[in-house]
Amino acid sequence: MKIGPKYKIAKRLGASVFEKTQTQKFALSEARKSKIRRGGRRKNVSDFGKQLLEKQKVRFTYGITEKQFRNYINAVLEMSGVNPAEELHKALERRLDNVVARATLATTRRGARQMVSHGHITVNGKKITVPSHKVKVGDVVSVREGSKSAALFASASDRMTNATIVGWLKPNPKELSAEVSDLPTYVVTEAAGDLTAVMSFYSR
Repeated sequence: MKIGPKYKIAKRLGASVFEKTQTQKFALSEARKSKIRRGGRRKNVSDFGKQLLEKQKVRFTYGITEKQFRNYINAVLEMSGVNPAEELHKALERRLDNVVARATLATTRRGARQMVSHGHITVNGKKITVPSHKVKVGDVVSVREGSKSAALFASASDRMTNATIVGWLKPNPKELSAEVSDLPTYVVTEAAGDLTAVMSFYSR
């Protein structure tokens, strides 16, 4: 997926959409600009505008195209008796590239996507090169044995040891792997965006 200027997009959608914009320097810059804008006239945003913003925020966070995102939405809309926002969250979080990033085998989702595409990652010992591959409970996501000595993973073990990793992944820094021990937990305040608003946008 081709992405435009990251800092420009992050200024519009929020620093959380790209890991590399989640810095103190970026936050201070935004705080200064916010202070300048505060004295000006506030722009009213419609409900549709807010929903569109949340949709873009989530899509850019996971680095997926509109077509891919729409496929996730359609799959959720076909389910009955579920919380749509929760199911969307689970589907996006269980993408293999996201799991690699969550396990801190990569420092960004974009980097994780490249690792998967280039054949560095296995699931249950089998090489998988599809970033959107959906993992399930019990799966073990690992760095391929032949890739462990690559410079790309030189600091991965230390990173995994010192990082706070989501509770549904069980990391093994020594083996450069992580087991999917549970399904992702949907916490509204920790989600990539307002997923309820996103579902409303596509249900119009």
